[in-house]
Amino acid sequence: MSRIEVENHRALWEKKPVLRAVYEDYYSEITRRCRPGPTLEIGAGVGNLKEHVRDLLSVDIVSSDWTDVVADAQALPFEACAFSNVIAVDVAHHVARPLWMLRECARVLAAGGLLLLLEPAITPLSWPFYKFLHPERLDLSVNPFDDSPLSDPRNPDDANQAVATLIVSRYADRLPHACPDLEIIERQWMSLVVYPLSGGFRPWSLIPAFATPALLRVDRSLEALLGRLCGFRLLIVLRKVG
Repeated sequence: MSRIEVENHRALWEKKPVLRAVYEDYYSEITRRCRPGPTLEIGAGVGNLKEHVRDLLSVDIVSSDWTDVVADAQALPFEACAFSNVIAVDVAHHVARPLWMLRECARVLAAGGLLLLLEPAITPLSWPFYKFLHPERLDLSVNPFDDSPLSDPRNPDDANQAVATLIVSRYADRLPHACPDLEIIERQWMSLVVYPLSGGFRPWSLIPAFATPALLRVDRSLEALLGRLCGFRLLIVLRKVG
C-alpha cells in the first residue's frame, strides 16, 4: 500500500470496532498456527499484528512509525534460515511477481518454518463482489508463477485479487517446480458472512459491533461445509521443506 492508503486504513481501524474484531479473529487463526521462534511480517500495513505476535519484525515497502525495516518482499534483506514464521496479510496480491516473494520467504525461513498468507478468496459467491464492487483488479487469467510482472511494480496500490486463489487451486500442482522449497499444508476458506457485511476497510458496516462475536462463530461453523463456495477470505499455510 502507498503511504496515503496506509494512513487512511489506520484512521478507519481506529474508528471501526467491527473491523478490529474481524481482523483480530484473523490474527488469532494465524498466530495459533505459528511455530515458536522469530517471526517476520511482510507488509506491516497499519501495524496491528505486533499486538498479537511476540518476537515480531515488521517490514513494508513504505515507511511508518510501526515498520521496523523498509524492504521489498521480492528482495528481503535478511540472512537465510533466519525466521521460524513469515506472515503476510493482504500482501501477495499486491506484489508484482508473487513467485519472487515466495522464493524469498522460503529462503529466509528455517527448515520446517511456516509461511502464512491471508488473502482474498475468489469463490462463486465472492467473485461478483470482488469483480464489480471492490476497487482492486481481479484477473483469473494470469499465471501466478510467471516471472513477468502481474501488476505495476511502480505502484504499490496496484493488485490482482486472484493471485492466492490461483496458487492453491488451478496452479497448485506447479508449486513444487516453481518453488520446490515450499509445500502447501493447509487452505482455509473463511469469512462467509462477517467480512463482506463489515465493509472491510471502508467507512460503512452493515452489522453492529455487538453482533460481531456471534456472527464470527456462525462463520466458523459454516467454513468446512460452505467455505470453498462462499468464503471471502483465504488462509494459506506453506511449510519450508527440509
